[in-house]
Amino acid sequence: MSRVGKQPVILPKGVDVRIDNQHLHVKGPKGQMTTPFHPSVSLQVEDGIATLEWTEGHNAFGGTMRALLNNMVHGVSVGFEQKLEIIGVGYRAQAKGKTLSLSLGFSHPVDYPVPEDITIETPTQTEIVIKGIDKQKIGQIAADIRAYRPPEPYKGKGVRYAGENVRRKEAKKK
Repeated sequence: MSRVGKQPVILPKGVDVRIDNQHLHVKGPKGQMTTPFHPSVSLQVEDGIATLEWTEGHNAFGGTMRALLNNMVHGVSVGFEQKLEIIGVGYRAQAKGKTLSLSLGFSHPVDYPVPEDITIETPTQTEIVIKGIDKQKIGQIAADIRAYRPPEPYKGKGVRYAGENVRRKEAKKK
């Protein structure tokens, strides 16, 4: 049995969960989300608690569907955010409407178009905060921005996740 799948998902006030044509729909105060739902898994909602059951031999699908449901409920009720830090002399970021302009040591600024349901803020020139309701999309956007200039191991310059530990190498010796 899946240990994750057995745990119930507590639905906060204002969050509605339903299955329609093998699609899971979650609606809450911050928005609504939809994802495909596996046919061997069934959903029961009673008194603000959602539980999942599945047919024998589909434990992995039960755990995966429960994790997706939990992330969707958390996203439409509270939301997700990912923070990035920029380290390096002259490296900076600036949010301009629906684009993020990055100066990362290239001969030109890098402009990243921001998707519709995501907000990107720059509290300082060296911090980027990505917010939204879809955990997967936020993680992918953060990875795309980090991929422009990942942290290098000698000086640690580049774009990194907040709190990321970059292993430093010792410089070459004569």
